[in-house]
Amino acid sequence: MPVTFEQIKARFEAEQAHPIVPRTREDMPPNYESITAEWLTDVLGHAVPGAAVVSHRLGPRDDGTSNRRFIYLEWNEAGQAAGLPASVFCKGTPSLESRYMLGMAGGVQAEVDFYNVLYPEVDVIAPTPLFARYHPETLNSIIVLEDLSEKVSFNTMETDLEFAHCQSQMRLLAQLHAKYYTSAELVGRLRIFTKWEDFFRIVAFDAGFEEACIRGFSQAEAVVPARLFAREPEVWPATLRAADMHEVMPRGITHNDVHLKNWYIRPDGEMGINDWQNTCQGNGSRDLAYCISTAVTPEKRRQWERDLLAYYIEEFAARGGPRLDFDVVFKWYRQQLFAALAWWSGTLGQPPEAPKMQPPETSLEFIRRTCIAIDDLDALDSFG
Repeated sequence: MPVTFEQIKARFEAEQAHPIVPRTREDMPPNYESITAEWLTDVLGHAVPGAAVVSHRLGPRDDGTSNRRFIYLEWNEAGQAAGLPASVFCKGTPSLESRYMLGMAGGVQAEVDFYNVLYPEVDVIAPTPLFARYHPETLNSIIVLEDLSEKVSFNTMETDLEFAHCQSQMRLLAQLHAKYYTSAELVGRLRIFTKWEDFFRIVAFDAGFEEACIRGFSQAEAVVPARLFAREPEVWPATLRAADMHEVMPRGITHNDVHLKNWYIRPDGEMGINDWQNTCQGNGSRDLAYCISTAVTPEKRRQWERDLLAYYIEEFAARGGPRLDFDVVFKWYRQQLFAALAWWSGTLGQPPEAPKMQPPETSLEFIRRTCIAIDDLDALDSFG
């Protein structure tokens, strides 16, 4: 059963009333400021005899859906000799807002479980985890990752991807989706990952995202093609149908938040992706629709989307999946555009008192790109 906001709030307040001082890797830091040198030593240096963190400092706050900080470390001689990291990137849910936004649908544990369970197996390009843990009752969490800031280029809204970059995205998604496609493990050890349709319904109905999506679409009228906006009453029902489809479509493991800004580019041109907090069991067509529609301008998407889908199908088969039918994939791609749209209309339409997950201009641009794709492909008429 999904946890309620009242439960999250009560458990958060109880934790804050009696905060611990974290000393060992078994302790959950109540906030970044509480992190001690002893905790960092046990988390990052436990395998190196004699290694110890001498001092550390926190980077600037970066709060969105999760709470993010860099930590800069000074090691003693043993730690330096072993090459232990001088900096790490952390993300977690020490704030009540993050626990609420991520906890109700299972996003807190999803990302921790991805790094602890799936990362060693799936062979996709993602940040290397150094430590990941969450508390199942309080939904406090912390993930410590390799600092990639000097090693890769993180995408921004100004990033102009080439076709080869998009092919790299398709390779990564094909690898992820094929690994556990229709696997018996999905009802075994991987049942810890929520089914996408359940994840979506919790976010929409229990966390109040439905009203935000409807409101955000209306607020975005200036960037929505007029023909599509005229059919506004049909958009949210189509979104629900797109989510419900996952009940009967074949499923594997999906990322579900594959927008442009979550990807990065390695020096060799290969793409990697972070932010695995929406990891679920679902059909890969959602990732395809979301990725392709937000990664590039509508002009490039129109030119490349069929070739990218055909390339994905080839890569999916090469990586152990069955040979997918292009027409079926293309139809699912059209329909799942509505699920992609919801993540941005809902972000734009959040009430004023809600935490700001993304700048409004980011939401508007992704809404624009996705809505143009919906209009170009007559996606509202694809459900018959």
